[in-house]
Amino acid sequence: MHVIHFTVEGGLQSGGADVLDAWRAGAREGLIWIDLDEETEDAQRALFREFFIHPLAVQDALRTRHPPKLEVFDSATFLLLRGLDAAQPGLDFGVIQLALFAGDGFLITRHSGRSVSVEIVRRELFAGEPEAHPDSSLALALRIANKLARRYVDLLLSLESRLDEIEDEMFVDPHDGLLNELTRYRSKLRQLQRIARYHTMLSARLRDQRAELEAEHLVHEMVDLYEQNERAVSLSELYHHIAQDLSDSYLALSSHRLNRVMQILTVFTVIFVPLTFIAGIYGMNFENMPELKSSIGYFAVIAVMLLIATIQLVYFRRRKWI
Repeated sequence: MHVIHFTVEGGLQSGGADVLDAWRAGAREGLIWIDLDEETEDAQRALFREFFIHPLAVQDALRTRHPPKLEVFDSATFLLLRGLDAAQPGLDFGVIQLALFAGDGFLITRHSGRSVSVEIVRRELFAGEPEAHPDSSLALALRIANKLARRYVDLLLSLESRLDEIEDEMFVDPHDGLLNELTRYRSKLRQLQRIARYHTMLSARLRDQRAELEAEHLVHEMVDLYEQNERAVSLSELYHHIAQDLSDSYLALSSHRLNRVMQILTVFTVIFVPLTFIAGIYGMNFENMPELKSSIGYFAVIAVMLLIATIQLVYFRRRKWI
């Protein structure tokens, strides 16, 4: 575990179980933040029991996969979020479960993998001024949730330039790799839409319950969290529509190119049909064909075939078929 103790004097103490033991020994004064990452499940359950966390909330927090949720218990406010992992940049992302228990004088965070949002907040706490320290566990939880939401927004905004590049490449150098990439983007954007909608509903409930949580002073943080999640929803929907439109455009262009090729092939087929017909007639070796004995017969037939082909080419050109 990683523990940060916000002392009543405004200082910070950081460490592991030793800081937690010191906080226990010091009459539990100040705000304690306990971040659980690689602790065993038994150790986590023991810690949750110490802080009287409801067993159902613990059960949800320890699950590998569970929809984001907000639940208010007597001992703590439970936030379950779905955050981005730190493995891959761009839309090749994975997700982690991030559980936050904000109680009276304590915040417990538990994540199923490395949480960049938690790390960002931790760095900011040690880089900032003492007056920037949170005045409550819920304020600290909101800061972490806000960083998580901003990571989604930043991820989506980074996609815009790539979609513009794909649109340009479609007309300059179209290839099936673009369609594969767009299909992958559409799948990931649907996933982002679903997550962002969960977070938007959660943040709206949190904002509406601020009086019940005695957190009227945190209204701006709650509104900002709601706006970030709502922006993630709108961006994911917008880029999903753009990716869908680009996919449709690529298929339409591919179909147009294929139709163009088929049109040219059809034109040449039509040109050679009468020529093949003539060649077929004169390929029949009957004895009494009048042109067989003519000295100019071969040249006359070739001339007729060239004339037919020329007339058809001129006609197709005027109709703009070739």
